[in-house]
Amino acid sequence: MADYKGINYLRHKLDKKRVRVDLRYKFYEMKNSALDFNISTPPQLQWWQSVIGWCAKSVDSLADRLVFRDFKNDNFNLNEIYEMNNPDTLFNAAIQEALIGSCSFIYITPGENGSVPRLQVIDGSDATGVIDQITGLLTEGYAVLERDDNSNPIVEAYLTPYNTRIIYKERRGEINYDYPHNVPYPLLVPIIYRPDAKRPFGHSRISRACMSITDSALRTIKRGEISAEFYSYPQKYVTGLDDDASTFDKWKASMSSMLSFENNSDGDNHVHVGQFTQQSMQPHLEQLKMFASLFAGETGLTLDDLGFATDNPSSAEAIKAAHENLRLTARKAQRTFGTGFLNAGYLARCLADDKDYQRSVLYLTKAQWEPVFEPDYASLSLIGDGAIKINQAVPGYFDKNSLRDLTGIEPAKVEDND
Repeated sequence: MADYKGINYLRHKLDKKRVRVDLRYKFYEMKNSALDFNISTPPQLQWWQSVIGWCAKSVDSLADRLVFRDFKNDNFNLNEIYEMNNPDTLFNAAIQEALIGSCSFIYITPGENGSVPRLQVIDGSDATGVIDQITGLLTEGYAVLERDDNSNPIVEAYLTPYNTRIIYKERRGEINYDYPHNVPYPLLVPIIYRPDAKRPFGHSRISRACMSITDSALRTIKRGEISAEFYSYPQKYVTGLDDDASTFDKWKASMSSMLSFENNSDGDNHVHVGQFTQQSMQPHLEQLKMFASLFAGETGLTLDDLGFATDNPSSAEAIKAAHENLRLTARKAQRTFGTGFLNAGYLARCLADDKDYQRSVLYLTKAQWEPVFEPDYASLSLIGDGAIKINQAVPGYFDKNSLRDLTGIEPAKVEDND
C-alpha cells in the first residue's frame, strides 16, 4: 500500500486554505469591509461601508478572454467527453474559480448506465490534495461534496488511485462506501492558475496588493461621500449677537432666503454673517485615480477598464497594445489551464474505457484556445495579406487551421460535388 498522507491531514490542510479562498471571494463579491481609521468619519457614519468592483473586474476581464475551443490530435476522443458535460458552463466555471482561489478542481464520477463520465467543478475552498508536480495530477485528494447550513461537511470524498471513498457524516458516526475503478490517479484534477515550484497550487488573481489597493480606494470613496455633504451645504457662521439673543433653527436658517437680525443692546448692529471656504472634491478624485492607476498596473488593466474614461476612443489595435500585459497573462494561463483540462479528459477516458492508460499516450494531444483579442475588419485584412505573402514564400505554411488560430473564425465547410 502506498504511503498516503491520510484524510485527516487533508482535512486540516483544507481548513487552513479555506480561510484564504473565502477572503478572496468576499473581495470578488464586493462583500469585504475596509478598515476605517476613525479620523474623518463622523460617529453617525461609522457603520457605512463603500463598495467597488475592481477585484471582480480583474477576474472577469481575464476569464472572459479565456475561451477553450477543443483538443487538437484528439486520439482518445476527449472532445466527446467534454461535449457531453455542458462545456460552456464547465470550462467557464473551472477558469473563474481558479482565477479567484488560485485553483479549482474537476471531480470525475462514472456515468449512469455506462454513459460518458460526469465532470463537476469544485472550488478551491472545498477540495485539496497532494500534487505530483511532474504530471500536475494528484497522488491523493479530498473534496467536500456537501455541507450543512453551518458550512460543516456532511458528505466527503477521499480519492486515491484505483479507488474513491465517499464518507457520509451522521449522528451515529461516519459511513464509508468504497467505489473501486481502473484509473491510476485520483478522480480529482486540479486546474491551477500560475503555479510555481514553491506554490504548486498556484496564485490567485486577487493578490494581496489588489486587496490592499481596494481597501484604500474604499476609504477614499467614503471620505469623498462625507466631504460631498459639506461641499453641497458649506458651513456658515454669525458673529456679533448678544448672549441673550433668541436662538433660531439652524436648518431653517441655512435654507431660508431671508434672515433678519435686531440691533444689540448698545443700539449698534455689528452682526456679521459669513461662510467658511467650500471644500473641494478634487483631492478625493485625484487620490481615487491614483489607486486606480496602481490597481491597473497590478492587474494589466487600463484606467478605461476601471471607469476612468479617456478622451478619444481607441481602435482595436490600440486596445490590444494597452492590454499587452493582460495578453501575456492570458497566454500563460492558457498553457496551465490546458494541461489541467487535458489531465481531466485523460482520467475520464480511463474511467470510461475501464483501462489504466499511461499518461504518455496523450503527448500529441494539445489544447486549443480562441484568440485572446478578436481582430477587427482592418486586422483581418492585414492577416489575409500577410498569409498570402508568406504562402508565396513558403507554400502551404498557412492553412485554414492556422488562420483560425489567428482570427478565431471557423472556416466554412465546402461540400464536394464529385
